[in-house]
Amino acid sequence: MSQEESKDRAGRPRGFNEEAALEAAMRVFWSKSYQGATMADLTEAMRINRSSIYAAFGDKEELFRRVINRYRNGPMSFIREALSRPKLHDVVSGLLYGTVEFLAAPGNPRGCLAIQGALACGSEAEPVKLAMTEWRRAGEATLKKRLQQAQREGELPSDTIPADFARYLSTVMAGLGVQAVNGATRAEMRRIADLAISNLGFQRQL
Repeated sequence: MSQEESKDRAGRPRGFNEEAALEAAMRVFWSKSYQGATMADLTEAMRINRSSIYAAFGDKEELFRRVINRYRNGPMSFIREALSRPKLHDVVSGLLYGTVEFLAAPGNPRGCLAIQGALACGSEAEPVKLAMTEWRRAGEATLKKRLQQAQREGELPSDTIPADFARYLSTVMAGLGVQAVNGATRAEMRRIADLAISNLGFQRQL
């Protein structure tokens, strides 16, 4: 972090670790959702007062957007890694089994912030809900593009519609998130991924 980045909007050095505070905010939103998280929840978890939050991160919506970016490049980075794999089997396995490992990781809140963070919000939180919807759509579009590449390379049958395949995989991954919220174990979620892999005609990952 640069010297300028370590200063608040008044130009004074910040007396807290911004990365640690952002991590704490991410976990609050992850466990309570955007609308369910109160400023009292955030100040307690981040260990800073409201004025420091506004100075460093802006209002609650701006903070949530910062959190989403951190979530995308942190806990959800396995998706980018999976999509970069050269073979379609490895891409699909990386996405599904990676989702299981992510959801089953000790210490993480249950479920997925991308799904439950702002799925149901009041009208005042509509911009956040729309931003999350666009994020999910963008992820699906990226997946569709990778599947189109696989089709051009002969790994995906010509009669398969990449957009539908992308929606299918996104649905399975979101469903795993719901199962995690319901208390499904790592072993149970892996069996779900096994079934999906098998139904797609791929071999089960050992």
